[in-house]
Amino acid sequence: MKITFLGTGTSQGVPIIGCECEVCKSIEFKNKRLRSSIHIETDDHKSLIIDSGPDFRQQVLRERITKLDGLIFTHQHKDHTAGMDDIRGFYFLNNMKPINLYGTEGVFNQLKQEFSYMFVEDKYPGVPSVDLHEIKKDENFTIGDTLITPVEVWHRKLPVMGYRIKNFAYITDANRIDPDQMEKLKDLDVLVLNALQHKPHQSHYTLEEALEVIEELKPKQAYLTHISHNLGLHSEVEKTLPNNVSISYDGLSITI
Repeated sequence: MKITFLGTGTSQGVPIIGCECEVCKSIEFKNKRLRSSIHIETDDHKSLIIDSGPDFRQQVLRERITKLDGLIFTHQHKDHTAGMDDIRGFYFLNNMKPINLYGTEGVFNQLKQEFSYMFVEDKYPGVPSVDLHEIKKDENFTIGDTLITPVEVWHRKLPVMGYRIKNFAYITDANRIDPDQMEKLKDLDVLVLNALQHKPHQSHYTLEEALEVIEELKPKQAYLTHISHNLGLHSEVEKTLPNNVSISYDGLSITI
């Protein structure tokens, strides 16, 4: 299974418009972060993407992704859904067969508002069709031969879905994980977890809080994502991390 980080930034991305901090002014590519998303190539050659934020088109073109077997959503915030219109390219490549979307009822309610033209009966020619597959926190689901376990986490008061596939798990936009859901994250080879900044935040783990979660779960390797410019320069923060923790960056690929 191959995982590629399409984006590793927070809701505004990095650099932020108008910001003059050293991170936003950096020319190092690892300090430039599009909105958070990953691409997964499964063992049975399925192509899955988790979240389609505002940078979706740019991310897909950069990684030359030409196949989409499932678009999976973590939650309904715009930095994770706003680029869904660009599934049109995959719709045409797939001979105008519906694109499979996976998400909670709350996600689908929001998508039906934001992208209402996709859900009307008499659609404009070329508007993609979608098939909705509702996710519930304690019900596994499959795409092809791949079993996926939802992991519910908390983004302040909003439930957000993380996902475990075999010994890999992806958690974003969290600041709390209940004990029963933590159990789903035991014995991982790779954990991806959000770490926004150093200063406490109402709905995201800080770096220090993320490291505490990683220490409790003890994955073989952990990668930090959903990073803001306030975390600091990639190269400087990386030096401070435990041996089994790294900061992810846009375009990073790992094979499990």
